[in-house]
Amino acid sequence: MKELVISKETTERAVLVGLITQQQSEQKVKEYLDELEFLADTAGAQVVARFTQKVENPNPRTFVGQGKLAEIKEFVEKNEIGMAIFDDDLSSKQVANIEKELQIKILDRSSLILDIFAKRAQTATAKTQVELAQYQYLLPRLTRMWTHLERQRGGIGMRGPGETQIETDRRIILRRISLLKEELRDIDRQKTLQRKNRGKLTRVALVGYTNVGKSTLMNLLSKSDVFAENKLFATLDTTVRKVTIENLPFLLTDTVGFIRKLPTHLVESFKSTLDEVRDADLLVHVVDISHPQFEEQIEVVNKTLAEVCGSADKPMIVVFNKIDAYSHVPKDADDLTPRTRENIPLEELKTTWMNRLEQGNCVFVSAKKGINIDELKDAIYAKAHEIHTQRFPYNDFLYQKYDDLALPADTSDTSDTSETCLLYTSPSPRDA
Repeated sequence: MKELVISKETTERAVLVGLITQQQSEQKVKEYLDELEFLADTAGAQVVARFTQKVENPNPRTFVGQGKLAEIKEFVEKNEIGMAIFDDDLSSKQVANIEKELQIKILDRSSLILDIFAKRAQTATAKTQVELAQYQYLLPRLTRMWTHLERQRGGIGMRGPGETQIETDRRIILRRISLLKEELRDIDRQKTLQRKNRGKLTRVALVGYTNVGKSTLMNLLSKSDVFAENKLFATLDTTVRKVTIENLPFLLTDTVGFIRKLPTHLVESFKSTLDEVRDADLLVHVVDISHPQFEEQIEVVNKTLAEVCGSADKPMIVVFNKIDAYSHVPKDADDLTPRTRENIPLEELKTTWMNRLEQGNCVFVSAKKGINIDELKDAIYAKAHEIHTQRFPYNDFLYQKYDDLALPADTSDTSDTSETCLLYTSPSPRDA
């Protein structure tokens, strides 16, 4: 009897390459490669090895030195590696030279992120934005695709058309880029009209680094079913849901996460999705406190918000998520080495710079376990209530909260007092 053969999709094996320079220390490069490995895993690749080299500046021809390139080539041939991923952007000449030497697929950080974006994009807006970013990335790298037409060859009968094919492709791509930009302008006008219709409600936006738990928190607060996964860039589309806490309804928005070394053209192409952040009245900055470099992630997000969104002066609540995953390494009593952040327990960490934040602007939660969610709701309600009251001075809430009103000064009559208390302490429903 003939056996049935079930073919499985093979996972591509890859190596990572990074440079240790004056601008990037060895520890910093290790962090970048950790993140790059997570990106590769998200894209579906299996990282087999890492290669680093200490240089003053990247080699303009092959990015790494000839000795390191020969070492990578030997490892690739011995272990049947099909892809090499570089932590920094490569020029077209560098890609061509490395491909010629290694004879495998060559990717850089930007092309890997673009591949993940193309895989994750679901809506028409996200697909258009990703396609625009891909064409903008491809445009300066056309030369290596037509190396046989790079220049005219000498001799009789060899005066060919030269770079006609390259120029043709460049015109096609430029025309496509122009068309995509026009489509995004149309989408942006539609989104602007939608946002104008939401002016009646206070708008709250979830922002933060990629994979910090924004979508999980969105599902918890809004009781929706937004896609959430322990992968980088699981969310590429902004999702808006109406949420009600006590007597205050508001709009909650889940946004695209940020990342270090994000290409400029990629940020520019996603500006239409960041309009939700620009128009938000309150920002909820979600931070993964279990990540070893969460403070650097905070700096990246704040810098991006200030540059792209102009949202540095907006009211903000910092939410330290994943407290259930936080761990520390206790130091031995006889260990005299300086204590690092990984040696600090969570309770002690809360007493550092986080304790200096204004009360109500800092909350420690676990969206996955549902820890301290009521405290987060109270913090959001306090800020959103203040913004709502300023925008609408008249009473425009779902219902009046009588339990917050002051009791009358004269309470000498017992019967009147009991009636008054009955009136002003009526329980208020809490719809979260």
